Amino acid sequence: MNIPSAQIPIAATQGRAPLPASGLASGSPDQLEAAKETKQAFTDFVGKTFYAQMLKSMRQTVGKPAYFDGGRAEEVFRGQLDQTIADKMCESNGHSLADGMFERQFPEHAEILRQHEQSLSSRSTSNQQTGVLPNGGQATSGRPASGLDQLAALRRI
Repeated sequence: MNIPSAQIPIAATQGRAPLPASGLASGSPDQLEAAKETKQAFTDFVGKTFYAQMLKSMRQTVGKPAYFDGGRAEEVFRGQLDQTIADKMCESNGHSLADGMFERQFPEHAEILRQHEQSLSSRSTSNQQTGVLPNGGQATSGRPASGLDQLAALRRI
């Protein structure tokens, strides 16, 4: 049986069932986890590729110094340094670079993540309106949960 590769869903080739176009509102935990993994991998790929190429192009615009050239060892180190810089740049603002492309490339995953974020924000909004604070109003360290409560506690001391 010959199936053209264009008809095989990518998720199915990775051992996962493809996401259905309908039923996205349910957003099962497996689909949510798959969407998060896909977005993280896509963001890393786009960000690191973009910043690595940008740094490589920047290095090519500057010629080698006449004196103080480290030779091949410096070239190897510079490549490793550029990769580390690209990783850090991707961590700090790779999402702003890749979010729009992710939404166009993986619309099903983007919709699942969007619905999950909306449900989280609606829960936090309803908790704020009713005055319910997580952990009984205390942070995990035993301090008051909100910044105003922390400020009031500091004034009492």
